[in-house]
Amino acid sequence: MRAVRVVKIKLRDSGKILDFQADGFPLKPGDCCVVQGEDGKEIFGEVIIGPQRIESPRRPLPFRSVLRKATEKDQEIVRRNERLEQEAFEVCKQKIEEKGLPMKLVGVSYTFEGNKAILYFTANRRVDFRELIRDLAHRFRIRIEMRQIGVRDEARMFGGFGICGRNLCCNTFICEFKPVTVSMAKEQNLTLDPAKISGICGRLMCCLAFELDSPERFNKKCKTAKKAPPGGPESPERPGKKEDEAK
Repeated sequence: MRAVRVVKIKLRDSGKILDFQADGFPLKPGDCCVVQGEDGKEIFGEVIIGPQRIESPRRPLPFRSVLRKATEKDQEIVRRNERLEQEAFEVCKQKIEEKGLPMKLVGVSYTFEGNKAILYFTANRRVDFRELIRDLAHRFRIRIEMRQIGVRDEARMFGGFGICGRNLCCNTFICEFKPVTVSMAKEQNLTLDPAKISGICGRLMCCLAFELDSPERFNKKCKTAKKAPPGGPESPERPGKKEDEAK
């Protein structure tokens, strides 16, 4: 069994945070790098959480790899894509308004190679955007992919601050969304006021799920501390104790 170095990286194209194997790369939070995508293509990302060592069994762990630390050329490609994305966003938004499509454009992301644009949108019902895709493909001469996302994904892409005053968990370290229920708030003796247990996305806060066992662990530590003798379990004997016992 050997240990592998794994870092959490926020992908630029989707905003998702995934684990990548980073053996041989001295990466730290804030560093930009190029990683391997699901289809083998390159994706630009930023390190969110630094290297952590994970024990690997004989079979390889299902982590994709960091290909390289971002070079100046990689940074220039990203800056070029950002300019193209801004232009595509304005054009697409105008087309949506002209066609009266019942959808909200959230963002536009070019792939690192620049041969495809992914348009993220939200909608309450099915939308026929075939004509929109044809117009955009003819205008920009690249492949166009429409990707519908939920309100939580929208919050993750934009980022922001929660009621705790910290950056949104979904935008900083959460890799995947897990189901969150009101019963989780009840078990933690929290208020059931929707305004106080909902995030900026309008859904129940993600922290209700991953902090579910925190009160239990805290109470367990408190009980252990109460049972321990003053000064700790390994505290030295009280001076004069042996003399008292001898008397």
